[in-house]
Amino acid sequence: MDLLDRLLGHDAWTTRRLLEHCRGLDDEQMDRQHDLAHRSLRATFLHIIRNMEVWSDLMVGVPVRPNRNATPDGRSIEGLLARLDRAAADLASVAYDIRARSAWDHRWLDGLDDPPAEKTYGGAIAHVITHSMHHRAQVIQLLRLVGAPAPIEGDVLSWEARNPRG
Repeated sequence: MDLLDRLLGHDAWTTRRLLEHCRGLDDEQMDRQHDLAHRSLRATFLHIIRNMEVWSDLMVGVPVRPNRNATPDGRSIEGLLARLDRAAADLASVAYDIRARSAWDHRWLDGLDDPPAEKTYGGAIAHVITHSMHHRAQVIQLLRLVGAPAPIEGDVLSWEARNPRG
């Protein structure tokens, strides 16, 4: 297993574990407003997953998929888990294609920027993964604030100990 396998595996697995832990929470806890992250657990998870979806689409050069954040099936825990699975698979597909082409430093045009800006594929992949980790740390704190301690620390070595083959 190489570094990319580790980073992508850890990213998807850790977000999934935190979402699964939220199955025991009610809507009030998921939507309780705090002065942290995107203000609630649900909004923060929606942001993490939407970020994965958008960046994957941008790097492939396809129109950004419709935002399902407002739809009931896109906001439920089960809906979020299904979206995460698709988004993680899409991100992995993009990243593995970039690796296969040794295109980490190749540039692409991000049309969502105003004005559009060039980015490297490697920078974008690193951004998505570190962005998710940043917000997962906030999720762990939000879980504590609603009275549900996080089930995991969320670090890569703990993931690797549980998933030696990815």
